[in-house]
Amino acid sequence: MTSLTITESGSGPAVLVLHGGAGPFSVAGIAEHFARTAHVLTATLPGWNGTVRPDEIDTIADLAAAYLTLLRERELHEVLVIGSSVGGWIAAEMAAQDRAGTVGGVALIDATGVWIDEAPMPDFFGLDARAIAEYSYHDPDRFYQDPADVPAAQLAVRQANMVTLRHFASDPYMHDPSLLARLSGITIPALLVWGESDRIVTPAYGAAYAAAFGNARLEIIGAAGHLPHMEQPDATFAVLDVFANQVSGTPAR
Repeated sequence: MTSLTITESGSGPAVLVLHGGAGPFSVAGIAEHFARTAHVLTATLPGWNGTVRPDEIDTIADLAAAYLTLLRERELHEVLVIGSSVGGWIAAEMAAQDRAGTVGGVALIDATGVWIDEAPMPDFFGLDARAIAEYSYHDPDRFYQDPADVPAAQLAVRQANMVTLRHFASDPYMHDPSLLARLSGITIPALLVWGESDRIVTPAYGAAYAAAFGNARLEIIGAAGHLPHMEQPDATFAVLDVFANQVSGTPAR
């Protein structure tokens, strides 16, 4: 089995948390929240934050297969998988691949992974830091960081993370053309959590995901963009808590 970087916290029903291009810090609040009543496994995706990306993990589908194998080797079942952005794409792919009841439900937060011609995603790799903030957040001034103010070591990590993201998600750009069709037979509960102001993957993408899954609902978070759990944590955690209780009996807070 390929070695994967996992941080564990809490006890109770198993929850796997998958970050997006921004890295593990962007889902730290989700992990902390669920660690109060669940056994949380927070992934650092291979290639992020200086971790090694093994040659055999070359695609999003490979990442999904690797995390399914990890959960099965730990004999975990009915796991709630929560994924943000690209992490949501991985979670959806895990649901599509799973045939053993390993995944009990998926919560996709502003997930990439599909494509809508009427609402094309911007070229994320071509955006500067200010534009990324404008596309990502309802309140960009609150989260924008001038790269000139970021320590050199931290900036180098961010740049390396973007290289890894480009490897996994640039061709085809940020999606798998086959994914929506492969979700049609998936009947495990699926929650689509979307920031109303997301301009990277608009709420139309959440609606497309919700229509593709066999048992899904879409929740729109107001005054939030691509990372609603960071901009509006209380509203986001409220809908996640109800869903977690539905999937695994994790008590709502």
